[in-house]
Amino acid sequence: MPMRVVRLTPDSEPRLKKRALFAVFLTICVSLIGFGIVIPLLPAYAQQFDASELEIGFLFASFSVAQLLASPLLGVWSDRWGRRPVLILSLLGSALSFVILALAPNLGWLFVSRLVDGFTGGNITTARAYIADISEPHERSRNFGLIGAAFGLGFILGPALGGALAHFGLAAPAWFAVGLSLASAFLAWYQLPETIHRTQAVQVSPWRELPRMLQRAPVGTLLILNFLMWLGFSVYQTSFPLFLNKRFEFTPAQVGYVLTFVGIVAAAAQAVLVGAVVRRLGERAAFLLGMGLNVAGLVGASLTHSVWLFYGLAGLAAAGGALALPTFTSILSQSVQSDEQGRLQGVSGSLESLARIIGPVWGNGLLKYDTTLPFASAGLLLLGVALWMGRVPAKK
Repeated sequence: MPMRVVRLTPDSEPRLKKRALFAVFLTICVSLIGFGIVIPLLPAYAQQFDASELEIGFLFASFSVAQLLASPLLGVWSDRWGRRPVLILSLLGSALSFVILALAPNLGWLFVSRLVDGFTGGNITTARAYIADISEPHERSRNFGLIGAAFGLGFILGPALGGALAHFGLAAPAWFAVGLSLASAFLAWYQLPETIHRTQAVQVSPWRELPRMLQRAPVGTLLILNFLMWLGFSVYQTSFPLFLNKRFEFTPAQVGYVLTFVGIVAAAAQAVLVGAVVRRLGERAAFLLGMGLNVAGLVGASLTHSVWLFYGLAGLAAAGGALALPTFTSILSQSVQSDEQGRLQGVSGSLESLARIIGPVWGNGLLKYDTTLPFASAGLLLLGVALWMGRVPAKK
């Protein structure tokens, strides 16, 4: 039997909130381990069917095309029907997509797999809205850091597991990811309490909500910055495996080792840096510091031809991103009222998806000309984001 559905708010008993935060962290962590198993191997899946570099870029982008279409609707649904059922739906969609991936007979079915995952890909945006529902403003940076830590763990354990399972064939990692996604859905169904009443939200067309929010201050500016930030991230993240292959002639297993290292650094930074730096400097300064570290790491990594120096610079970029993301998410979440959190996360998720459509094509396209260009261009774009954020008036 599922646990009794308790409605949580920021004023709920701390013990219940901690239990709910642990449940959402565990649910997302298990899901992201499955994601971390499959996604670094996606170029290898595509190369089985003689896919070009640009086709691999479009394969990454196809997930985000579907997510762009679905994310605002999932945000409205989560406001109207609750975070819990939408989170479970998105996890089951991931499981189905990995089944299709494991059985794919050609490149076209790989695209179908990514589209299915994208159409139901609301687990992270819904988790963000869930955390915003039960967190006081001063708790949000720390609590949003749990999602960053889950990403870190997913990319510590996922690539290592994927590399080990790939010895049994490329279908084996996909089937293992199916099991993890189903386990994550079960955890959400059995352990996760709800946070909102169904009558709390008003139904709004998701396609009309995007321009409305963009016209409001300060949320409109913050949403544009969020788009540009994710565009920079997606440029280098999706070109990472091919960059390492071209620059250092890394094998897929070696790419997995780098991703595992980056995941360890990101998780450690989430655990150690976020709370301490925010308490000492405040959220805006912590975000700017994180972006500075990220930019320095990316630009340096784009220039070096030393493997060990690359590891150090990639770690610096990972630590900076781990500090910047949860603080910016907290700042963004405080720009709207509590009953708009689901719609905000849906709109921001749509803009992030748009960034992840453009980014893979941009990054992989630049690799044709020079291996320096994806990381360097992403670093310069993120520097612009930091400078613009420095000019946005602080919330009074």
